[in-house]
Amino acid sequence: MSFSARMSESLEQALTLPLYPDSKYILFSDCHRGDGRADDNFLKNELVYLAALSYYEKAGFTYLELGDGDELWENRSIRTIREMHPHSFEMLEKFNRKKRLYMVYGNHDMVKKDWKQQRLWPGAVFCPGIILKDSLGKKNLFLTHGHQAGIMNSTFWKVNRFLVRYLWKNLELAGVPDPTSAAKNHKRKEMTEKRLETWAAEHHMILIAGHTHRPMTGSAESPYFNTGSCVHPAGITGIEIENRRLALVKWAFGTDDGQMVCVKREVLGEQVRLDDMA
Repeated sequence: MSFSARMSESLEQALTLPLYPDSKYILFSDCHRGDGRADDNFLKNELVYLAALSYYEKAGFTYLELGDGDELWENRSIRTIREMHPHSFEMLEKFNRKKRLYMVYGNHDMVKKDWKQQRLWPGAVFCPGIILKDSLGKKNLFLTHGHQAGIMNSTFWKVNRFLVRYLWKNLELAGVPDPTSAAKNHKRKEMTEKRLETWAAEHHMILIAGHTHRPMTGSAESPYFNTGSCVHPAGITGIEIENRRLALVKWAFGTDDGQMVCVKREVLGEQVRLDDMA
């Protein structure tokens, strides 16, 4: 199956949610929640993540996770991940109870296709993509992980999972990066982004993805956005959709006026008006 066919399949199977003028969505991806060991890259940012989720839950946002939320290539069981990060899962459950939690699965948590069997969050929705249908009829948004751009991370994801679990996981601890990863291989990252950007332009649709871990803001000429990740050393990034505007945001530790350590929200670059994208 070609890249275009894989994207079309995800689009056809996508969940549709409404995008009203007063809709509020927060998009994160690539949390890679792990089991707390040395290779758990989420652990260092968990307090920042919790502060951000608390802010969005109280402000009435709906949480959309665009894949690789849990690191289920390096880890076999979601139970050990949940036991290591109980506060994060409790916060996500708050969104779920209010029916404001939707999760896209990526290559590292592809097993969520069968999530109903695990019953981690009864009633939670897991899907290959989400369409935000514009109530004003101007332009819809398609949200997906973005792993469809590479055949080893989509069609042959089980092979890649085997290699990560038994080969690259140990080599990375010794400082050798995984060459198959779009997040760690520069050429593969650029190829992935180019494919996603071209697909979005050809289909006249705003595309928001994750996977490469590189946050990006689109434009009318390039309708491709990327949430970034929650495992960057300097904090976490995501995309807010509010008042028909898309804002790339960063949450990180900082200091207040009294030089006390706190978690700060920062808008990166200019916000993008949906009406300018139509």
